[in-house]
Amino acid sequence: MIIGRGLLASLFVEDDRDDTVFFASGVSNSLENRPEEFMREENLVTKTLSENPDKIFIYFSTCSVYDSSKTESSYVLHKLKMEQIIKNQCEKYLILRVSNAVGNGGNPNLLMNYLIRSINQNEIINVHTKATRNLIDAEDIKNITFQLLEKSELNKIVNVAYIQNYSIIEILEIIERFYDKKLSLNLIKSGSGYDINVPDVEYYFQENGLTDKDSYLNRILKKYYS
Repeated sequence: MIIGRGLLASLFVEDDRDDTVFFASGVSNSLENRPEEFMREENLVTKTLSENPDKIFIYFSTCSVYDSSKTESSYVLHKLKMEQIIKNQCEKYLILRVSNAVGNGGNPNLLMNYLIRSINQNEIINVHTKATRNLIDAEDIKNITFQLLEKSELNKIVNVAYIQNYSIIEILEIIERFYDKKLSLNLIKSGSGYDINVPDVEYYFQENGLTDKDSYLNRILKKYYS
């Protein structure tokens, strides 16, 4: 059972399971602050939980909860509240805190979609030189999810993120080499990042030979942005 129609929800369409709820619907904009948007997701979560008490409930949360600059943001506080509701009301759950997913489609304002669009339109890109981001192939999110289910890794919170962060400068340098194109950048000495511990998923990247961060991002670019 799939709840949602965005990038993460689309990953499970061909592999849906009768015994599992893949809940990937709700507030996706981290800058959202309208109470009615948060209440809409909360109502949908509680309704889905009450109607599917025997199913495994997989909730896609966010690694933004580790960002010290967002600890008081409405978005982060809402996601933490949803996690708590699920832990309190669900017998079998898996909360997946996801970093910056990259895949086909998705929100046009997602980092990689924004960067590639700006490059294709020959726009000047404002670069916060101290900023870092954690990029993960959406397909890896799907694979990790099913591996966790196969191992019955339930009733826990798992960080689903790549094993290393990228600085924004690193991302753009790799993109430059990929397209063999010199980018127009406006460097701004600001920005921040945060580390994400991934003890539950590190093995996945090791087993699949995905530990070289340059190669990993090139793989993403070739798959989705060629």
